[in-house]
Amino acid sequence: MKIAYVTTYESNNINNFSGTGYYIARALERQSINIKYICPLKEANSLFFKSKQYLYLKIFNKKFIRDREPFVLKSYAKQVASKLSSHEIDYIFSPGTIPISYLEHEKPIAFWTDATFAGMINFYPSFTNLCKETIYKGNAMEKMSLERCRVAIYCSEWAAQTAINNYKINPEKIHVVPFGANLECNRNVDDIKDIVSSRPANVCKLLFVGKDWFRKNGNLALDVAKCLNKSGIKTELHIVGCKPIVNESLPKYVELHGFLDKALKEGINKLNRLFAESHFLILPSVSESYGSVICEASSYGVPSITTNVGGITTAVKDGFNGKTFSKDASIEEYCTYIFNLWSNYSEYKKLALSSFNEYQSRLNWTIAGKNVKKILEDTI
Repeated sequence: MKIAYVTTYESNNINNFSGTGYYIARALERQSINIKYICPLKEANSLFFKSKQYLYLKIFNKKFIRDREPFVLKSYAKQVASKLSSHEIDYIFSPGTIPISYLEHEKPIAFWTDATFAGMINFYPSFTNLCKETIYKGNAMEKMSLERCRVAIYCSEWAAQTAINNYKINPEKIHVVPFGANLECNRNVDDIKDIVSSRPANVCKLLFVGKDWFRKNGNLALDVAKCLNKSGIKTELHIVGCKPIVNESLPKYVELHGFLDKALKEGINKLNRLFAESHFLILPSVSESYGSVICEASSYGVPSITTNVGGITTAVKDGFNGKTFSKDASIEEYCTYIFNLWSNYSEYKKLALSSFNEYQSRLNWTIAGKNVKKILEDTI
């Protein structure tokens, strides 16, 4: 099978969008799918729309999103069509709806993504306080993409349901295939047993990974670490990807690691070491379309402690690779859960091994790639 892989950004950059576009392409290539990369695309009239964006915020105190503009989208479609003219393909494929919303082509179109436009409105901070123009055009673009495509693949049941509920799309063209871990993994269950056994039993290590301190609710993670230390469990909180935004100095049990570049050996090695040494991933997000870091944690036998929002409930199955809490859950609820597992360490080890089993059985790119390939083959 030959596909055109369309992205507005450079898909070979492992740091773009947490590496998801990069790993989706690799997952398909590993299934012997021949890929023609069509990227990056040039944003048309960017200066004009940046000015419009600025004026909307300055004058109306509303957000205007440039990449939902029909002028921009039609330009993307023209660029894609021009590059497709000299290639024989079976499918046009994208990890998003933006570059294919206005694309007209004789070959079928598919996409595999983590959210719909409607699902993101007032869910992510960047999609709050949108102007009416952006909401109207964004929804029109999304509906157009869903109507044009032959297959719409989402990484979570939450995202798939928002497509059905908001755009009245035939459920038969919608599929759910979870994303994998955006880390290379050749570990087996014996490796995980050794890794789990090597974790210190005298200090509980929590790992927080994310660029957005507030959306990922880093303050709650900090409070959980503080509460555990007060309760008698020596705890460390390791923070990757951002600097905490707090009104007081950080306690000594918090260690900052900053941004770790997955494209650099030292960055990926340090990230792998942090996963291996951590007892729990703590991700109490206020909003999350999926959370690929959960898959990464599971690949190291690290249970995830998180919230039951957005697509997280596809990535985390309670009792199998962690626990999801309501957004209103108290710090004490988080601490009680950790305390009970820490006090019965054999149960923690079982959960750690079960977390790796979730990775092996459904949260890896090999299985994801096979499932998507079958969907494409069945719908050509």
